[in-house]
Amino acid sequence: MATHTTEPAPADASNTTSGGGFLRARSILATRPLMGWRTVDILTITFLGAALGIAFWGWGVFYNGPLSAITFGFAPLGGLFAGPWFLAGVVGGLVVRRPGAALLCEVVAALVSMIPGTEWGATTLVSGIVQGLGTELVFALLGYRAFGIAAAMLAGAMAGPFAAFYESFTWIQDWSFTWKVSYAAVLALSGAVIAGAGGWLLTRALAAAGALNAFPPGQEHRENRAV
Repeated sequence: MATHTTEPAPADASNTTSGGGFLRARSILATRPLMGWRTVDILTITFLGAALGIAFWGWGVFYNGPLSAITFGFAPLGGLFAGPWFLAGVVGGLVVRRPGAALLCEVVAALVSMIPGTEWGATTLVSGIVQGLGTELVFALLGYRAFGIAAAMLAGAMAGPFAAFYESFTWIQDWSFTWKVSYAAVLALSGAVIAGAGGWLLTRALAAAGALNAFPPGQEHRENRAV
C-alpha cells in the first residue's frame, strides 16, 4: 500500500490518513482547502442527489405497501425500512469529502423525491435537511478525515436519531416515550446497515466502475489495485 502525507495537503492530489484507529484507516482526503469546492464536486453531488431522489420516491411507494404490514403491533419497527432514505447523505459525504457534501446531497435527494408528489408533502424536504444534518455531523466530528466503513455506518446511524427527533413533533407525536426511543434505535440500526454499509459499498462500486476517478474513492480504488 502506498503511503501518503496528511498535512499539509498536496496542491492537486488527495491525501490520506495513515493511522489513528479503525475509523481513520486509509482514507484518502479531499484536496485542501476543504471549503474549496470544485465545479465537479457541485455537479456530482447534484447528480447523485437527483438519482437517489428518484430512488427515494420509488422506495416511498413501496414503503407504503406490503412492508407497512410488518409493523403491525409495534409501529417503531417501521424504522427498519427507513435506512434507504439516509443513503444520499452518506454517499455524498463519502464521495466528495468536503464540509456540507452529505447535507447537500441529502437535501437534493429529498427535494427531487418530493417533486413527483408524496404523502409527506413539504415535510419530505424538512426530513432531508434534518437527516442530512445528522450524517454531516459525524463527518464533521471526525474532522472530514475518516471515510471507511466504520465512519460510514456511524454517519448513517446518526441520521436515525435526528429523524426520530423531528418526527416526534410531527408524525409520531402520540407515541409513548418508550416507543419513540425504540424508533430512534431502530432507525439508527437501519441507517447504519442500509445507508452506512450500503452507501460505502455503493461508493466502492462506483469507484470500481470508473465513475469517481476525480474523487478520493477513485484514487483509493486505483491504489488498492496497484498493491
